[in-house]
Amino acid sequence: MNIKPFKVEEWMNAWEDGAVWNIAETCVDSVSLNELFTLTGEDKNAFLDDFSARRLTYGEIVGREEFRAGVASLFQTFKADEIITTHGAAGANHHIFYSLIEPGDKVISVMPTYQQLYSIPESYGAEVRILKLRRENGFLPDLDELRKLAEGGVKLICINNPNNPSGALMPPEMLNEIVAIARKADAWLLCDEVYRHLTQTDDYSPSVADLYEKGISVGSMSKVFSLAGLRLGWIATHDESIRRSCLSHRDYNMISCGMLDEAIAAVALRHKEALLARNRGIVRDNLAILDAWVQNESKVSYVKPAAGTTALIDYAPRMLSNPFCEGLYKATGALVTPGECFDEEYC
Repeated sequence: MNIKPFKVEEWMNAWEDGAVWNIAETCVDSVSLNELFTLTGEDKNAFLDDFSARRLTYGEIVGREEFRAGVASLFQTFKADEIITTHGAAGANHHIFYSLIEPGDKVISVMPTYQQLYSIPESYGAEVRILKLRRENGFLPDLDELRKLAEGGVKLICINNPNNPSGALMPPEMLNEIVAIARKADAWLLCDEVYRHLTQTDDYSPSVADLYEKGISVGSMSKVFSLAGLRLGWIATHDESIRRSCLSHRDYNMISCGMLDEAIAAVALRHKEALLARNRGIVRDNLAILDAWVQNESKVSYVKPAAGTTALIDYAPRMLSNPFCEGLYKATGALVTPGECFDEEYC
């Protein structure tokens, strides 16, 4: 199987470890176990004593009940048995394509977004149609263009909300229109929601999995909950056929997630509001700093993000983004990500 190089991950692999200032970090300030138990008010010693007495088996194959219930609580209409645990959101996205996509299937994906959403289905032989997100539209989808791309049938539509890297957030009305387009085409609708809940306002952000019977939500403990080291994510869908397919394929490439990972995640999700309050405060403070800088710099501009941890910064004079970012790194130790990694060359 041939697959294109994963540009953003290759960039991070090459430069992240030596960075003095890692501005390219996408997770909200990661927490230690000590910090997690302080934030949640749980008894760390009791937790560790209990876990240390356990045999290190495969654990609950379909996922720890308490963890899955915690994930379900992030939605409006879900139960624990409708959650499939995975190795991070990256594992969840890959698992969806692995379980559903066959050569010749038609798939629509937005761009820019996390490269998995178009390169993996393409590698499986799908016909991938790109829905370009444009600066002039605030990096939100053009719904008329989506309707045209869906004409003649499509198996899967892939979106990303909030969007990585632009930070654009689709309003509920737009999500409902996208659901209507997917329903008319009888297509599954996959939404990478790893930044969901990490908003600049306190308005609730709905999930496509709550809005659509064939909606699929992917999330993780990494970005929003500052626990990337757990490498723990999930697939949420009401569609039983998808869950059956994913669970069947899961036996071949996962078996189960880690017992300790799921136990820690369950603690975090029991106290999700404390973590969300901390992390929303951090991203809101950071965006205020970035916005003040952008407003005072004549040679940079951007579409101000509404959610998430990332932004696309346009700059002048124009030069290729890879040498620009490499030169910045070598001169200052500051790591940023080239727009070229997202097919947005001059960002």
